[in-house]
Amino acid sequence: MAYARWMDADMALDIAQEAFMRLWKQWEAGEDIQNPRAWLMRVARNLAEDYAKSAFRRNGTTPTQLMNGVHSKEMQPLEELERQETFAQLRGILEELPAGDRDILTLRYALDYDAQQIADILGINATAVHMRLSRARQRLADRMTAQGMEKLP
Repeated sequence: MAYARWMDADMALDIAQEAFMRLWKQWEAGEDIQNPRAWLMRVARNLAEDYAKSAFRRNGTTPTQLMNGVHSKEMQPLEELERQETFAQLRGILEELPAGDRDILTLRYALDYDAQQIADILGINATAVHMRLSRARQRLADRMTAQGMEKLP
């Protein structure tokens, strides 16, 4: 009956298997089914009709070639590992910098303070903050280059 509806042997086997599974569950639950053959035919017919109405049958699945182009919002494990290694290397370089450079870089990039806020904290003017940041960034870049780091992720 399921094969006649779909003309697809795999679909017919799936429907027949589901119908027999439901019959088995009914018997396990203690249901008294007088005519199992008629019961199976009715359930198989209903399953075939349900499949005909299903969104899966109407829409199908997306081809794998299309799904290969979908990217996650999260980084791939290898990219995440590389990023962690880069940041660990960067923390090591920062530890080697003079305390003044570390402080001004931390205030600007880790704590995200602007030049005026940093100037107020350090008791200097904003122009001096820009100059110190520029020099600290240059020393950091020189050390990164010396250790073979190309760029940050």
